[in-house]
Amino acid sequence: MTTRREFIERGAIAAALASLVARTARADEPPPPPTSDGYRPSVTPDGATLAFRVVDGVKVFHLIAEPVRHEFAPGLVAECWGYNGQVHGPTIEAVEGDRVRIYVTNRLHDPTTVHWHGLPVPNGMDGVGALSQRVIEAGETFRYEFTFPRAGTFMYHSHHDEMTQMAMGLMGMIVVHPRAPAGPPPDRDYVYMLSEWAIRPGARRPDPNEMSDFNVLTLNGKAFPGTSPIVARLGERVRIRFGNLSAMDHHPMHLHGVSFKVVATDGGAIPEAGQWPETTVLVPVGSTRTIEFVADNPGDWALHCHMTHHIMNQMGHGIPNLVGVDPTEFDERVGDHVPALFDMGQAGMDEHGEGVTIPPNSIPMMGGPGPFGYVTMGGMFTILKVRERLEGPGDPGWYDNPEGTLADLANEEQLRADGIVGGAPEGRGGGDR
Repeated sequence: MTTRREFIERGAIAAALASLVARTARADEPPPPPTSDGYRPSVTPDGATLAFRVVDGVKVFHLIAEPVRHEFAPGLVAECWGYNGQVHGPTIEAVEGDRVRIYVTNRLHDPTTVHWHGLPVPNGMDGVGALSQRVIEAGETFRYEFTFPRAGTFMYHSHHDEMTQMAMGLMGMIVVHPRAPAGPPPDRDYVYMLSEWAIRPGARRPDPNEMSDFNVLTLNGKAFPGTSPIVARLGERVRIRFGNLSAMDHHPMHLHGVSFKVVATDGGAIPEAGQWPETTVLVPVGSTRTIEFVADNPGDWALHCHMTHHIMNQMGHGIPNLVGVDPTEFDERVGDHVPALFDMGQAGMDEHGEGVTIPPNSIPMMGGPGPFGYVTMGGMFTILKVRERLEGPGDPGWYDNPEGTLADLANEEQLRADGIVGGAPEGRGGGDR
């Protein structure tokens, strides 16, 4: 039972730490300058970095586990669990060798804990409910204290009733910068948490019991078209840190326009001799991967999971295969027997960008607008925008392709000159839709 004195003490701790709000930084702003500790702060697109204060040489943070009403994308809002009013929780950022003290307040109705995933901490600070500590009951505040022993990209999450609490959103990223970096910091340092959810159209809560049919795939808790683009100036060195706390799925993250090297995992930095060029990196469940590249190719470049169902929003998988079926009279015939028939459209995802009515609080198969039409991707998808010049903060808009560098409809003269027979210069080619 909580005594009156304990209750007052906990209230005093919460009040004293209330000013430690998250520092939000937009991904399309100029990169923040290096700190006095010599690192360039990371940016969590559509998220934030947890602020701290220094008390007697210790960095003090405060996490609050609580219900959060979260928007995954315009049109889809759900009642989730998060930290400090957001899904996912704010990124904890520090330096190798820092002593940290992290208060965790539980404003949920259920007990919880926090595990510092990938970090070798004292056993009693590891955060596994009933194994390394007793659970944090509703209304309680626990104190964790340890030293970050090494640099790297790590994660934090509930380690009590994990299936439910992580499925509801209780997770976040940790970035620990090297105390003595081997080289200059990157010009841009982005952080992404990869996650997956089961949210039925019209439902107001994620379903933690799902094991396979995840229908909302997110970057930092956002599904395209709700994801913000990230930017880089031509020639800048860019670092992207991926962490994957999905329930069941690995994610092959693919970046268009450049090649990169995988420079670190949650186990540590990869020696330069062990790195090789890639355009796709597999991020397994429970792991982090850090990539670096030079933004040497201007344009708007897709960044996405290459599992094709992971770039769809609330796609229904228990449906028959209708590819090649002529649905012309389907609505009329079925409508005679089912007056309330709901038509999701017949021309694929692009039709959903043209005003097709969808159920309330849902984004089934929804993509977003692009410079040449409707982008038929959703979910775990965003855009890297590389420009020669970035005129201040803000999204630079769509890329203006130089003359002669844009794929376009071939005309008859071009087809004849190159000996192409059977082209369709006057319109779109045929199909079996």
